[in-house]
Amino acid sequence: MAGWLELWWVWLCAALLLGVVELLLPGSIFLGFALGALAMAVIVALFAPMNVALMLALFAILSLIAWIGLRLVFRRQSSGARIVTRDINEN
Repeated sequence: MAGWLELWWVWLCAALLLGVVELLLPGSIFLGFALGALAMAVIVALFAPMNVALMLALFAILSLIAWIGLRLVFRRQSSGARIVTRDINEN
């Protein structure tokens, strides 16, 4: 099982699966994990495979960084909603 994590396409499939889960479930939790898995696919493809513990730790760190980055980006965007301070029925 640990040998599967040394293949770049396994990480790419995990990223796609997590992206689909993000589309199907409410909330924006799985997108950070999907970006972390995508980054791991690039790292495993470019560099020699590492041991499993190091790959999983790197995946966790990359996912956390992606999740925090997404939270910062999406927090800055305004929803465009107007804040109503006066009711039209008031005199």
